Amino acid sequence: MNFPYRVNIFLSWEGAYRLYLGQVPYRDFGLPMGFGYWVVPAVFFKIFGPYLITLVKAQVFLNFICCFSFRGILKKLRLPDGTRIAAIIVFCLSYILPNFWPWYNNSVIIWQMAGLNFLLGFLNSENKKKYTLLLLSCFFLFASFFTKQDGGFLGFAIAAALVLYHAIITKKWKDLFLFFLLYIIIAVLVILPFTQYSFGYWFNHGQPPHTARISGADILGELFGASQWIKFYFLLIAVIVAFKIKNNRSFFSDRHEMIFLLLTLGILAEALIFGVTSYTPPDNNIFFHSFALAYIITGLSEITSINFNRFSYFLGLTILILFWWSAGYWQYINRIAMRIFPPAPVVEKKDSLPAENVINRYTYMLNLDSSYYEDESTWATIDSLKSFQKIYLPPSTIAGIQRLKKMPGLQGRNAAVLNMTELTPLDYEFGYKLETGENHPLWDHLGVCMFNKQCDDYCSKIKNKQYDVVLFEYIPSLNNFFPFRIRDSLQVYYRKTDSFLAPRRPTNGTIEVYVKQ
Repeated sequence: MNFPYRVNIFLSWEGAYRLYLGQVPYRDFGLPMGFGYWVVPAVFFKIFGPYLITLVKAQVFLNFICCFSFRGILKKLRLPDGTRIAAIIVFCLSYILPNFWPWYNNSVIIWQMAGLNFLLGFLNSENKKKYTLLLLSCFFLFASFFTKQDGGFLGFAIAAALVLYHAIITKKWKDLFLFFLLYIIIAVLVILPFTQYSFGYWFNHGQPPHTARISGADILGELFGASQWIKFYFLLIAVIVAFKIKNNRSFFSDRHEMIFLLLTLGILAEALIFGVTSYTPPDNNIFFHSFALAYIITGLSEITSINFNRFSYFLGLTILILFWWSAGYWQYINRIAMRIFPPAPVVEKKDSLPAENVINRYTYMLNLDSSYYEDESTWATIDSLKSFQKIYLPPSTIAGIQRLKKMPGLQGRNAAVLNMTELTPLDYEFGYKLETGENHPLWDHLGVCMFNKQCDDYCSKIKNKQYDVVLFEYIPSLNNFFPFRIRDSLQVYYRKTDSFLAPRRPTNGTIEVYVKQ
């Protein structure tokens, strides 16, 4: 299979490649989070090679971990087979199918799922081996936090709430103490070796030059101004809980019922907050549907006495779910449907008369600068470069890379190259030496992973002409995704010799090639 180049995948490749080379985070490069996200891709680079397609293979492995962890959670909640399979179908269609490229906002949830799965195993177990499950739970929950702070902390908060309730009901306060102790020990063992470097500067906990991502006003705005699905699920859950309380006076002391409820409400709260603090891509919090549906179907089964294990009920439920989440697979079926039901024409010609102005849902808005975009149907692969094999790129990007291959001073260990573009696999293809240092950011988004200190350092190096060649990606529609002032310095001290479209959808960025004046 071939895959289109995805926006931001350059940073996934760069971090994995640096770990693959043996570089040490916070010593050889800085990043505003832990490096947990890049560990699995780096291992896959060792096995399959540092290619973009290897990232897809790594994500397949991570998706299996995520699916089996979610399945384990549902089994430990003692859900009937029909309900469990229905929830897994929703989970695969809504959360797994779209995520064929790795991304840290996805990996943080995957490790959280693994941690919660082991935690529920601990809470359901009575033998001494349960503490092994607790240790594994704390490890994966910390891996989630060391992948991304916001999602990792929210996962830890859910787990802490479950263990606290378990301790209150069972009077086993030792379990609560061990949970916090093991988590702290794991955190200290992982973080302590990096404190000799610049970990305190890079790891974002709201300290300058970082800015805190969480905002009470933003969360309230999301809660009351959006999040329709989350509020709808909360309403249905509230009705089901009211019914259960009416029929079960000991509902709040029923450990199984309360753990299921606390987990579901915790996931909904996390999805609400996570959608505010981690807003790219916009649907990265969509995992909550599966948990909410599992709870609602289970509750409705109790209220209506419908047994979704019966084939007829299960089949009807499955068909409705497939219809509900058809957007996940429609893009693939649509290729066939378009041949049977051709889309509305863009223009209509009548003999030698001028073409009529056709207005429909595809043409009611004009693209004022259509020359700036390339039709995705023209994208192709560039199999001559191993790191780009099986990856669709715009024709302009492919032509630009071919010109770079012939450019003197760009290849070899002695070449001084600054690659500030989304074509980071060129680092491997051209073999130039990567910049390293505690002050070197892993990626170049100003205010996220690069700050004024690093930006000024780059401008100084450009002024002193320390680079033979600079590749800079100019995206005027994004707020300093690659800092504009670095481009300003390049235009003063370097000479632009080439430019071509960046591999973005839409292609609204340009890669510029600069050499010394």
